Amino acid sequence: MSRIVIALAAVALICAPSARAAPMTCSSEQKACLAPCLKFPPAVAKDCTDACRARFDFCRRSGCWDNGTSRYCSLLRQ
Repeated sequence: MSRIVIALAAVALICAPSARAAPMTCSSEQKACLAPCLKFPPAVAKDCTDACRARFDFCRRSGCWDNGTSRYCSLLRQ
């Protein structure tokens, strides 16, 4: 009898809905990209922000964010 209870409890845990993280979006990735740009001198900061904008535009078109070292997809294009 106790094995049945344990098995049912295990099935209930497996089937229980899990809390999902908020979906990643292109705009949240852009915010993360722009944050370090503020630490650079103005001439370098412009290049940094231009690169972030280009990555954001690419993300909006493709749903993929490319940060220069890795690329991940299935982002919401917001």
